[in-house]
Amino acid sequence: MSKIAVQKVREFRAEAKFQRSSPQKTKLVLDTIKGMRVEQALNTVHFSTKRMGPVVEKVLRSAIQNATYASQEQGLDIDVDNLYVRTAVANDGPRMKRIRPAPMGRAFRYQRRLTHIIVTVAEKKPATEAVAIAPKPEATEMTSAKPVAKKPAAKKAPAKKAAAKKAATKKVATKKEAK
Repeated sequence: MSKIAVQKVREFRAEAKFQRSSPQKTKLVLDTIKGMRVEQALNTVHFSTKRMGPVVEKVLRSAIQNATYASQEQGLDIDVDNLYVRTAVANDGPRMKRIRPAPMGRAFRYQRRLTHIIVTVAEKKPATEAVAIAPKPEATEMTSAKPVAKKPAAKKAPAKKAAAKKAATKKVATKKEAK
């Protein structure tokens, strides 16, 4: 067995449930901030023209506060400047069934969609710390000890074609000289 040194990355999340918007419209805002640094994501969401911008901003600020609170409570060394948005998801919530009056006493049904928003932030570690070194696997009984057969060299058929071509050109050349 090989031992791999992997450092666990702490994630901090915040949720906003039962928001009055469709998941499709909310995902438009969330897709703009995925993978961004927290400060840049806050600026992006704050100046967004979408109606769900302020709600997403509130959830993002809550996730940041969760990270700072957890770092103080558990004694973790977390730098808020190194946080980035790891995941930002808008899931379906329950649907509210509504009725719209229609002509001739009929009623048309429609649905009001609700959204559950989940934002996860994590600390971005420097590349030198995050690299895990794994030793080379040693040969065991499970591996086959048979040598691997090499592929044969190029076939001789192309060489025969080339030789035939040269012979044909020689014949043509000797016929021209004879005339």
